[in-house]
Amino acid sequence: MSTTLDAYAADVRAAVADAREKVSALHAELPRWGLVVWTAGNVSQRVVVDPAGPSERDLLVIKPSGVTYDELTPETMVVCDLQANLVDGDRAPSSDTAAHAYVYTHLPHVGGVVHTHSTYATAWAARAEPVPCALTMMADEFGGDIPVGPFALIGDDSIGRGIVETLRGSRSPAVLMRNHGPFTIGKDATAAVKAAVMVEEVARTVHISRQLGEPLPIAQSDIDSLYARYQNVYGQH
Repeated sequence: MSTTLDAYAADVRAAVADAREKVSALHAELPRWGLVVWTAGNVSQRVVVDPAGPSERDLLVIKPSGVTYDELTPETMVVCDLQANLVDGDRAPSSDTAAHAYVYTHLPHVGGVVHTHSTYATAWAARAEPVPCALTMMADEFGGDIPVGPFALIGDDSIGRGIVETLRGSRSPAVLMRNHGPFTIGKDATAAVKAAVMVEEVARTVHISRQLGEPLPIAQSDIDSLYARYQNVYGQH
């Protein structure tokens, strides 16, 4: 592994090592919950070098490109800056790194980002159709419908721009990028992985419901009440 991180203080190197451990372990949750196939999908977590300093001193840890989930270890995780430049690691970063970096740059409260191609959520994305809030679980977790983001090509920060434009000001931690798939955010990578699991579950359930008839929407006032209780009382335990 490269030694670029030797230029950073010991506490920064320790924080990066912790993030590598966490991100590596969380990647195992994606195939466990049936959210990915082959090498698709990725988890990242922000590592703040200096909370009082400029954003370009932030780092992120993310999965390397083209590596199977069985091969992932803390050592294979790569470290990038918020311009998506490789800072430390022996492999190329995920092709979605620029999108993750853009989210961290423009949504300072976000500490984790996840992308999958999970089947049901991606099917809704292929239709460019939001998942309607017809389940109390959705009201709890997402605070309303799961929104659709714009079509964007992979390779630069276009996907990140679409994520930020869609989720800025939204209560939802998930966006269905049109013709692509779900991206989720959270206060850390664990929260973003939970959102990825939950978005697939509700996308599947609402899809099955539609086979029986049109799902009944939940009133906005009830959505607000459920969301407030879950986020501020139940969900905090």
